[in-house]
Amino acid sequence: MTRDPIRLIPADFTPVPSLAQYDAVDVQVVDELDSSLDAIGILVHTEGDVPEVALDREALARVGFEAKAGQTLVLPQPTGPTLVAVGAGAADEQTDASLRDAAAAFVRAVPKQAALGIRVASLAGVDAETSARALTEGALLARYRFAALKATPKEVAIERLQLAAEGLEAGPAGVGAGIAAARAAAVARDLTNAPPAHLTAADLADVAVELAGRFDFEAEVFDKEALIELGCGGLLGVNAGSAFEPRMVKLTYTPEGESTGHLGLVGKGITYDSGGISLKPSDGMHALMKMDMGGAANVLATFTALRELGASATVTGWMMCTDNMPSGSATKLGDVLTARGGKTVEVKNTDAEGRLVMMDAIALAAEEGVDAIIDIATLTGAALMALGQSRAAVLGTSQPVVDALLEASGATDEPLWQLPLEKKYRKLLESDIADLSNIGANRYAGATTAALFLAEFAGDTPWAHLDIAGTMSVDSDESWRSKGATGFGTRTLVEVARTFTPPAE
Repeated sequence: MTRDPIRLIPADFTPVPSLAQYDAVDVQVVDELDSSLDAIGILVHTEGDVPEVALDREALARVGFEAKAGQTLVLPQPTGPTLVAVGAGAADEQTDASLRDAAAAFVRAVPKQAALGIRVASLAGVDAETSARALTEGALLARYRFAALKATPKEVAIERLQLAAEGLEAGPAGVGAGIAAARAAAVARDLTNAPPAHLTAADLADVAVELAGRFDFEAEVFDKEALIELGCGGLLGVNAGSAFEPRMVKLTYTPEGESTGHLGLVGKGITYDSGGISLKPSDGMHALMKMDMGGAANVLATFTALRELGASATVTGWMMCTDNMPSGSATKLGDVLTARGGKTVEVKNTDAEGRLVMMDAIALAAEEGVDAIIDIATLTGAALMALGQSRAAVLGTSQPVVDALLEASGATDEPLWQLPLEKKYRKLLESDIADLSNIGANRYAGATTAALFLAEFAGDTPWAHLDIAGTMSVDSDESWRSKGATGFGTRTLVEVARTFTPPAE
């Protein structure tokens, strides 16, 4: 791997440390939870009988436990597993999302325990496979921590997880799907949490090749000379101020049987975004700019789950990787870049760089003849300001593709909100000297004008765009989201890719 020569990076550092934990974890659906477990979480609804937790409802109420969703009460026992009452809310409001959150709440209540069990009194209308998947995801995602650079990590990985509920016997397939999806999200989190000196564009490409060999997909790496041959002026222009070469990585998953379609995924991979010549202010948000490659991390992580989940479509991904740095050779305001396919772009703000690297990939995806393109990027502060940190923006030229994303986000509890691709704003991207500008003429509707820019390169190919700038990280633990990088969007992409068919426009 290409390392910053002035940094002392541990020789055994791996950008994806979570893989070892997922190799070791054992998740089972059982009739009865094992008495040798360290802790057992028992879901308690706000009404009805209280499962065996050593206290009845009146006693629980006296100590303030009302079974509200996310509430926990730890009950140490003289012998055997610690019991944890876990609030599950109203039984008639139970969903896969509430089960996922309950599992996460339980795991957070016993952070030092490695062998865990969850008992659910009633699935309450949620089918067994979906329930098992949600419980598995919630537990594994909540225990996540990036501890690869700590000399003495305090985090304890889950080694064993048992799930018990009446009717859950049909759930083992959901366990497998939950492990694959949670592992993919953990891979995205690992890469996004890694410091920029530990994960250059070349490093990210190396990781992609390594994961391709392990998870049975292909990874083709394009270096600077190859990018020049391809005419990827956007990626090369953003990279102009960097001390490190750029990389484009093309990922390909081919199903074992007849393909049901061809999906293209594009991810923004800015390993550190200083803003370039349009330098960002040195504030808390600037410190998070190591996460500006979260889109590319999500795309790569998605591919780690496709084979295991039996995805039926061909999926091709493009990761556009570089850092964005100021220097004597950096792209300047007023420079014009030529994208793959020949469109010219006047750079009016070098901090609007994500759309520049992605325009090349979207053009390549359209040339590839895919049935639909989905891109994902930490693209605009406007999306963060509009929707906050809990919901990402989705826009697109194809309502069926947008609808597929919205449906998948409901299944994964990665909430999206569709913003209008208002074509009246296209005029804001006009340039006097090039085909278009890389930023709108005013400060309004920034998420929409950024999407309109990207749409120029999709042509007639059905296309949708996920802006995850707000959801890429959280400041503290929140249900299944662990502090730091969230991997938001990975499980949604997995869900869309798993059953993709060409959109009927």
